[in-house]
Amino acid sequence: MPAGPLRLMYRMYRHVLPAVYDELARWRARAEAIPDPELRTQALASMSSKQFHCEGGAVFAAAVNDRHGELVPLIVALQTISDYLDNLCDRSTSLDPDDFRLLHRAMLDAVDPDAETTDYYAHRAERDDGGYLAALVAACQENIRRLPGYAKVQPHVARFAGLYGDLQVYKHIRREERLESLHRWWALHRTDHPELYWNEFAAATGSTLGMFALFVEACRPDVTERDAERMAGAYFPYLCGLHILLDYLIDQEEDRLGGDLNFCSYYENDAEMLQRIGWIADQARKAACRLPSNKFHKMVIEGLLAVYLSDPKAAEQPVVRFVARELMRNSPMARLFFRLNVLWIRRRAKPPR
Repeated sequence: MPAGPLRLMYRMYRHVLPAVYDELARWRARAEAIPDPELRTQALASMSSKQFHCEGGAVFAAAVNDRHGELVPLIVALQTISDYLDNLCDRSTSLDPDDFRLLHRAMLDAVDPDAETTDYYAHRAERDDGGYLAALVAACQENIRRLPGYAKVQPHVARFAGLYGDLQVYKHIRREERLESLHRWWALHRTDHPELYWNEFAAATGSTLGMFALFVEACRPDVTERDAERMAGAYFPYLCGLHILLDYLIDQEEDRLGGDLNFCSYYENDAEMLQRIGWIADQARKAACRLPSNKFHKMVIEGLLAVYLSDPKAAEQPVVRFVARELMRNSPMARLFFRLNVLWIRRRAKPPR
């Protein structure tokens, strides 16, 4: 059973984050030994620029007092796969959808304890990673096997991993093909989520939080299929969608300058964007309230709002500042987390003496 906020923060800083940094250091050392220079560059860059993904994801490990030993290595390894593959596709020497699909087979294999690894680089020129990606997959599988209830949650985790891979293929192919491919993909799923816009569905598929929440459920030997279904339904699409829309929200200016796809740019105007993100945040809170451990999951939502909206990139964009004020207007916990996170960011940004 997840702890209250103070105990959770104690676990996070006393036990979980040190374990996260140990895991990252281990994988960084392994990445430094990758023979291919391009693969090595992207593996190291993904850990340097996206470390906060592992730090944030690890809050799910703090929710379970006696499973740090499995959850921290699992969450760090899976998130590292996600960030590494995103770098390989986003900064790619390839625009081949078959290449992107095969790379993301690693995500599907990582969440299947019985899967055998393959040559994930078969469709690209850079192939020699010294076993780095296969080792990450094996680490996920090893820790998944230790979760007593994993068989009950596995179908939902596999679905989320499959949707994640689909998104990465369609958003990274040739620029002139992306929108058409994303719309065709949405047409296959829109009857399941008629209340969403296509860009909101796509955003939801880009989050790993639903998988992490299901890992927590799998820590329980008595977890049922109904429990797994309820958790998956609470996280997807609203909580996962909020996560990634906030990420795109603060990256709007950066993506505009870089010519990159940004799901927030497909709203008709800023007013619609604010209304839709606010509605998704409300739906996420309602979904969290229906869960047995609702205090923890509501805290995840408030933490997301605080972490993304306190990012320095948000302060530089007037529209994002306005959205931040509106989203946190009736949320004292989010405002508290926001202030604490701003202090933390300033402390980390201060140059050493």
